[in-house]
Amino acid sequence: MLGWFRRKIDRLVIRDRSFKFLFDEDKSGEVVSLDCETTGFDPWVDDVISVAAIRIKGNRILTREAFRAVIRPEARMRVESMKVHRLLKSDVETGRSMEDVFPELLRFIGGRPILGYWIDFDMSMLDKYALQYLGIRLPNPRIEVSRLYYERKYTGAPQGTEIDLRFNAIRDDLKLPPINQHDAFEDALLAAEMYVILRDMKDRNIRIPRRRAAGAP
Repeated sequence: MLGWFRRKIDRLVIRDRSFKFLFDEDKSGEVVSLDCETTGFDPWVDDVISVAAIRIKGNRILTREAFRAVIRPEARMRVESMKVHRLLKSDVETGRSMEDVFPELLRFIGGRPILGYWIDFDMSMLDKYALQYLGIRLPNPRIEVSRLYYERKYTGAPQGTEIDLRFNAIRDDLKLPPINQHDAFEDALLAAEMYVILRDMKDRNIRIPRRRAAGAP
């Protein structure tokens, strides 16, 4: 109820009326896999420096139509973040401004659901810009890949079951090849592959085998 009320209010108060399409019912049947690399891990202090978005239609991952951008940040690059994504200041200083990139990204996404791994973090980073430019948070539904994986593997697991929701653990369990992790496009692509596999497993009522709890017979 609260979500419905908030969408209704946000639709009325959005600053740029040309983006009201974000609230339109999506009839494409598509989902968008999204990933951001950032200057750090605080959504209200740090900036996005790289973003990739890939549409998924049925079981097809539309990589040829993917959205990719390198962004010149205003926030300083944090060392701990650079160790993760391995992008240096020199890699992003020729990037485009978020003011230019953000409208293009929103038009690419439209009203489609957005999926990813740790998607709440990516969305909180994008909400920072949505509040700045539009005065609202993004209304798109979210799909968390690790939640889909948990449902296929750990639902009904007995007490003491070892639960591992790490990105690489999901990748290995689904027998997907290693990638250049912490690259926005590669991470978005892998999340898309996970989604397609997990959705197919759900449709066919297939569960992922799990380790028995310690001491279990």
